[in-house]
Amino acid sequence: MPVSYLRSLAGKHRTLNANRHLAFMLAAIAGAINAGGFLVVGQFTSHMSGILSSMADNLAIGAIGLLFSGAASMFFFIAGAACSAVMINWARKRKLEAEYAMPLIVEAILLLFFALLGGNITSVEWLFVPVTVMLLCFIMGLQNAMITKLSRSEIRTTHVTGMVTDIGIEIGKALYWNSGRHPDMHVRADVAKLKNLGTLVSLFFVGGTVGALAFRHVGFIFTLPLAAALICITLVPVIDDVRRFLHHRQQHKTKKPVS
Repeated sequence: MPVSYLRSLAGKHRTLNANRHLAFMLAAIAGAINAGGFLVVGQFTSHMSGILSSMADNLAIGAIGLLFSGAASMFFFIAGAACSAVMINWARKRKLEAEYAMPLIVEAILLLFFALLGGNITSVEWLFVPVTVMLLCFIMGLQNAMITKLSRSEIRTTHVTGMVTDIGIEIGKALYWNSGRHPDMHVRADVAKLKNLGTLVSLFFVGGTVGALAFRHVGFIFTLPLAAALICITLVPVIDDVRRFLHHRQQHKTKKPVS
């Protein structure tokens, strides 16, 4: 891929097309992680609505251990989102090119930890299963907060409930019959938005299918190409920041007075 395209994907200067393309890639990755997590721990780690509902059920039946497990999952999802916001704001104040790339780099590193944890789940299940769930929830929160801030709350990538709702709204607009009685109040569907939402949902599904098959037949090594894809997306903005840092450092040395 051209360097300029890679720079646009995760760099601080945003365009509508770059936001869409990055969201498409992250939706597929999120689908794969979510499916892989379910195969490993039997739980979807991006679905906070389901986790909150299960917490209520477990409280009602007195399953306090499962209640605290759900609470921990939600806590780590929130912690991941908070960590993403902190990194982006920290980088923004320092005018770094990699302000949106930083959470994705952390996500790539955590995916490698996920691979290491997965290889040990069968040996010490009571320890590694809860840790894996918390790790995956943190990753989902991290990614979703990043794309939310990047798109000004217009795009989500780790869960599809809101996207499917918006698809239904746009289809409803398209099906609405505009009579001639109110010519100034015509209802029109946003076709571009509908296409983007449909693509995001489809890619989440495709990513989930590929992830489920890959984790079942290949194992946790499948996290390596996912992490590599994230590193590839973020590499150019990070290199730009490193070059700028070295340039400023060199300028500072040349301006330093000789005693």
